[in-house]
Amino acid sequence: MQETIFQIARWLLIGILAVWAARRRSLTAWILVSMAAGAEFGYDWPGTAVKLQVLSLIFLRMIRAVIAPLLFATLVVGIAGHADLKQIGRMGIKALVYFEMVTTIALFIGLAAINISRAGVGVRLPPSAIGIQASRHSTTALPAEKAPVQAARPPASDVILHVFPENIAQSVAEGQILQIVVFSIVFGVALAMLSERKRRPMLAFCESLSDTMFQFTNIVMLFAPVGVGSAIAYTVGHMGLGILASLAKLLGTLYAALAAFLVLVLLPAAKIAGVPIRAFARAVAEPASIAFATTSSEAALPRAMESMEAIGVPRPIVAFVIPTGYSFNLDGTTLYLSLASMFVAQSAGMHLGFGQQVFMMLTLMLTSKGVAGVPRAALVILLATASSFHLPMEPVLVLLGVDALMDMGRTSVNVIGNCLASAVVARWEGQFGVKTELPVIQESLAE
Repeated sequence: MQETIFQIARWLLIGILAVWAARRRSLTAWILVSMAAGAEFGYDWPGTAVKLQVLSLIFLRMIRAVIAPLLFATLVVGIAGHADLKQIGRMGIKALVYFEMVTTIALFIGLAAINISRAGVGVRLPPSAIGIQASRHSTTALPAEKAPVQAARPPASDVILHVFPENIAQSVAEGQILQIVVFSIVFGVALAMLSERKRRPMLAFCESLSDTMFQFTNIVMLFAPVGVGSAIAYTVGHMGLGILASLAKLLGTLYAALAAFLVLVLLPAAKIAGVPIRAFARAVAEPASIAFATTSSEAALPRAMESMEAIGVPRPIVAFVIPTGYSFNLDGTTLYLSLASMFVAQSAGMHLGFGQQVFMMLTLMLTSKGVAGVPRAALVILLATASSFHLPMEPVLVLLGVDALMDMGRTSVNVIGNCLASAVVARWEGQFGVKTELPVIQESLAE
């Protein structure tokens, strides 16, 4: 009787949360409500909850359908969209070098954090999940009882050959993300070498394709509360509520890693470059807050550009560095990807050696360049990475339960990192302090 009363009380609380989400009209709020409802449903009716897996798999398939066209379009636009190297000059080279250095450090901070906390260790996947995943990549499925699963170690020559596509259609069909990235990079370089007249139609097509795929993602994300709720219900129905403790540990690990990145990487970079810390902090506070609240870097873009120009970053540098950084310098997202990928491996009981972890980081170093500053776009890259390394998909669905909370922190760091990048490049170019009037940039943005 007492348990029934508590059960009714929990569902009433979820109902109150649903009313709150309806008033906010926020997808993030509905995802949080669906996470709570899914956990409660899985706890109360585990037999029925496990049958909801099909709903989460529908959501998973629709997201995975975005991977190939989204990566192709964003990488080609990022490379060929700045084909005039004379115009980019030293500024472009310095910006790209800075982007690569900072994002690489972010990847390894995330890797170190998850190896220290080991948030995924102890998470028990359903036997069917491991068995199904194993059967996809071998002729004989591994027995579910054997754990941990030892990751395969192919010869180095096979690993190198596997990076390069032989048939791009086959690469897309099999979800070979590295091959898609390599093809897209070479395609983008080739497009950049064409004359402006020949390059423009294909570049316009890729820009349109990129925007379309992001809208496609937005449409699919409307189904996210159902997919998330079903995934959590299925997971709790199979494994109990203990899995939620691991997710809380993962959330704490991410925010600790993001704080370490801000203090140990971005703050020293600002000091070394001579960026005024207090002025920068005041300027970046509002765009970072917008990013945190909306979980969208793009929502903060206009204000970020205005703020950086207001503290003395010249408009040409702002106009090049910050938008380019949205494809090549998403520090918070790259840190999250390394952390989440290892969480998935730990959850599956897969032991990855140091060399394999480094190879995964190198893969993410490439694939993360195709992530744009829209809510939960990192999910696409995470799913692609899990597929490439033969990791189970179920832990990725489990991550959706707290992805909204993680997205807030990593998106804010994305915006802060890109704003700082524009200031650092301006210092390197010796042009920091050349202010322009805000109304001009506002008119430019309005156009």
